[in-house]
Amino acid sequence: MPLTNRLNVAVLGAGLIGIDLLDKIHRSPSLDCRLVVGRNTQTVGLTRAAEMGYPTTAGGIAALMESDTAFDMVFDASNADSHAEHWRHLEPTGATLVDLTPSNLGTLTVPTVNGADALTEHHISLISCGGQAAIPVLHAIAQHRTPHYVEVVSTGASRSAGRATRLNLDEYIATTRDAVCVFTGTPRAKVLVNITPATPPPPFRVTMTALAADIDLYTVHHLIAAAVDRVQAYLPGYSVARIEASPERVTATVEVIAPGHRLPAYAGNLEIINAAAIYLARMHADAQVSEGARP
Repeated sequence: MPLTNRLNVAVLGAGLIGIDLLDKIHRSPSLDCRLVVGRNTQTVGLTRAAEMGYPTTAGGIAALMESDTAFDMVFDASNADSHAEHWRHLEPTGATLVDLTPSNLGTLTVPTVNGADALTEHHISLISCGGQAAIPVLHAIAQHRTPHYVEVVSTGASRSAGRATRLNLDEYIATTRDAVCVFTGTPRAKVLVNITPATPPPPFRVTMTALAADIDLYTVHHLIAAAVDRVQAYLPGYSVARIEASPERVTATVEVIAPGHRLPAYAGNLEIINAAAIYLARMHADAQVSEGARP
């Protein structure tokens, strides 16, 4: 019989991201959600969590700290302004805190790029939905040529942008920009965000432009295709919609389609960061099993 290990986890935040994350945890054989934390008993997210049979509280981080459960991992799906306080409380417990807000306080992590390195970290930043979409492709390009300038434009449907996302747009832009610089080595990066009320709502799209010298077109296409394959291992709805390349410029557009379990197809911005969180948690669970299997 194969070894199995389930992580005891909690979800901080019961908004659009938090409740979809809970649905994914519910379907994961590696994760056991022991608490869903919000700040308002009347929120739809806490009601949904209770209907699914999970313990809930509206007491915020204080209530989580008072829980009798020893959590292996806590997902912070609240907002960037609250994250520093959450880490201050959780750091002494030894739990791994996975930050789905754009606070830029933990180790910047993209599962297919440096997920294995993050297995020893206890404070992990998943950057932003735009960062999770763009960085696999940009990092692939940077393996060929270090760009001297990168521009990232994210476009998402208004219906898939919750209150916390809208309040944290400045942090979203700054954290995504910093991560692009870290993972590509570029000295200059610009990040733009479009939230569109178009009807029907368009899918989540991120367009990247990287400027560099002496780009080999075949090499770039090959590296991008390999990067997309790695992401599709945990996010089948991730694809490249367009690539244009010249010896001085690469422009690529990726599209993320949600699979339709709970989210509508256009909510790829929520799908990608939550899928990254679940994949990373599974990597942690598998690592614990491997560690336990050693003589």
